[in-house]
Amino acid sequence: MNTTLGLVGLIVLVALVLGVIWVARQKRRQHARTQELREQFGPEYERAVSVYGEQREAEHELVARKARVEQLHIKSLSSEQSMRYARQWRDVQAQFVDDPEQAIAEADRLVVEVMQARGYPMVEFEQRAADVSVDHPDVVEHYRAAHHIAVRSARAEADTEDLRQAMVHYRSLFDELIDARATMEVRNEAA
Repeated sequence: MNTTLGLVGLIVLVALVLGVIWVARQKRRQHARTQELREQFGPEYERAVSVYGEQREAEHELVARKARVEQLHIKSLSSEQSMRYARQWRDVQAQFVDDPEQAIAEADRLVVEVMQARGYPMVEFEQRAADVSVDHPDVVEHYRAAHHIAVRSARAEADTEDLRQAMVHYRSLFDELIDARATMEVRNEAA
């Protein structure tokens, strides 16, 4: 009887040790996943946690975004395309002086056009922002801020300073999307 109890006790002890090891490994994997997502998404990670309320749900969403974007086959622009878009951007900026509201609308349209040329699907704004956040997490907040101001501008609720800020925000994403070197070359052409 003592041998049987001893054997059962040993089995329970081994099961507990294995359970503790399994839990520790799961925690390490979760920690590694969290670190990877924080590194990839930067400030967008904290935004997702804030929006979804729980770290687990936010991480699930970020992993889903990553998987979605991997299926999209996002591509870089050719140098010719980048230069063409940079020239168009220069024209939009010049338009800002005479017609800031229209320039903001054109900046938004141009950013969407560049995104489409890169392979991002043209869905509603929040999905576009989520898709962009995978490869451009440091500027997606600029995109959200610019879009918010553009929406306010369309309702005549934005002043000139707001519109100037929107241009700065759009420019941050635009430079990332076309590769800022093209923008610098076009600026040098104009000088």
